Amino acid sequence: MSEESAVRAWREVLALHARAACALERELSERHGVGMSEFEVLERMVEGGRPRYRVQEIADAVHLSQSACSRLIARLERAGLVRRCMCEADRRGVFVGVTDEGRARHAAALPVHRAVVASVFGPARAETAAAAGAPAAVSRSGA
Repeated sequence: MSEESAVRAWREVLALHARAACALERELSERHGVGMSEFEVLERMVEGGRPRYRVQEIADAVHLSQSACSRLIARLERAGLVRRCMCEADRRGVFVGVTDEGRARHAAALPVHRAVVASVFGPARAETAAAAGAPAAVSRSGA
């Protein structure tokens, strides 16, 4: 791949990410009162199946700094979607668990999330990208 092709592909990835992020933020916020990042935190916790997670685990999973993740968790906690608890073995450690309301909100928002993701990254996009000679997740249009 030439340098020019690599730069073009990088810009297409950025445009595709922006399109997906904007659509997810809009749809999830309007329909379910959670943003894209809040949904991702709930998603990782629900999918993981454990009763609680360290903040740093969540931050790593959703690609946020620990301070940004702590602020996000505070918002989720105020909304009643997660709860924090102290680690009994190390009082400095904080764990986060998804609440029943958090599980219900995640379940309600899941079809919207999947529909938006499918519209951006689904088979039609892959076919369009392949026809244009681009990688499957990237099209020449960048849209």
